[in-house]
Amino acid sequence: MLAAIKKTRLTFAQIINMNVGFFGIQYSFALQQSAVNPIYDMLGASPEEIPILNLAGPMTGLFIQPIIGALSDKTWSPRWGRRKPYFFIGAILCSLALFLYPFSSELWMAVGLLWILDVGNNTAMEPYRAFVADRLVEEQRGMGYQAQSFFTGFGQTLANLSLFIFPLLLFGKIGKLPTWVYGSFFLGAVCSVASVWWSMRTTPEIPPTEEELKEIRKTPFNIWLPFKEIPDAIREMPGVMWQLGLVYLFQWYALFCYWQNSSKSVALSVWNATPKTDPALYEQAVGWTGLVNGWYNIVTFMTAFGLAVLARKFLAKHVHFICLVLAGVGFLAFPHIGNKYMLFVAITGFGVGWASMMGIPYLIVIGSIPKERYGVYMGIINMMIVIPMLIQTLTFGYFLKHFLDNDPRNAISFAGVLLLIAAILTLFIKEKRDIREEVIMQGGGH
Repeated sequence: MLAAIKKTRLTFAQIINMNVGFFGIQYSFALQQSAVNPIYDMLGASPEEIPILNLAGPMTGLFIQPIIGALSDKTWSPRWGRRKPYFFIGAILCSLALFLYPFSSELWMAVGLLWILDVGNNTAMEPYRAFVADRLVEEQRGMGYQAQSFFTGFGQTLANLSLFIFPLLLFGKIGKLPTWVYGSFFLGAVCSVASVWWSMRTTPEIPPTEEELKEIRKTPFNIWLPFKEIPDAIREMPGVMWQLGLVYLFQWYALFCYWQNSSKSVALSVWNATPKTDPALYEQAVGWTGLVNGWYNIVTFMTAFGLAVLARKFLAKHVHFICLVLAGVGFLAFPHIGNKYMLFVAITGFGVGWASMMGIPYLIVIGSIPKERYGVYMGIINMMIVIPMLIQTLTFGYFLKHFLDNDPRNAISFAGVLLLIAAILTLFIKEKRDIREEVIMQGGGH
């Protein structure tokens, strides 16, 4: 019975089980990063249209995650739990969108399905962040968030490797898209729902206390609830979150620049090809970029738990600073490399940075967030992620065309500069010393 469960230390295996669902969510996210923009190219999109066609991600993240977070804070069902209903519904939406995506016959259809896919991803992802804080004792939260970072790397590795392996196995086209697209997206559809189901099956939620239940029942559950909770939470937001938001402004603008332009950058620097001048060589570049991105995600899951160890000895912001510097330097080198094998060296820095981005910032802020508002504040952190992405989709097409020569290689270099700025700003975060003391014990007692 759920009512008998108390908050106790979990074993390392239990922490892994509770985060397996993040694997499927991140497989889906990786396909958005590495496959959707090449599909747009194949369906006839022009370079300056690509940023605005990615509007789905930031727009759905801006609204869906904080709304779902606020609703999940006020949800409790003895049968279904608090966070689980939301990330399971999100996984179902992801699976349906991934299954239908390869059948896109026109650009508008691919764009529409991306919106559905992003709604599903955001519905699933936000409660997962709060789930870790709900389920784990304070000294294990660092390990919990880095386990999510590990599965981020693992899920995205498999997705990117599928973009390299399936073209070697599946030839020709079905409709307007290559057959390998079907293989990659169908596998993602299975992973999305199956991995979330596993976490739901193996990890029960902890029932709220009588006081928490009274607090939940105090506010009637309705669709308007988030529109009161979110503004109140923003007004009362701790200062450390505002400081992190400034770092995120540069960090996430940079990442969208990379994801939108990595395949085209590799095609130019290694094959001297574009989607229009040589579609066959461009497809090779897309596959190779999938392999390169797969490598940075391998680095992510190899280093995720190591960052938790570093966080025991140093302030989390110092760990994040070093990781952002490594990522920025890697981006600066990436577009100037003509040897396709050396791309793996350049992107390694981003692999370490990505491991930090998926876990360390949550350690910086979690100690300042009241536990009864974990959901809504995790959603607000995601707003800090998607607002820079939204700004990027609305502005970067203009900058790319008028200042960066419509050259994807210049876009990657620009992203590297932004990451270095984000690294410097990280040093100005006023991380509380008591938060560090909580981090010191994280990762112990596996």
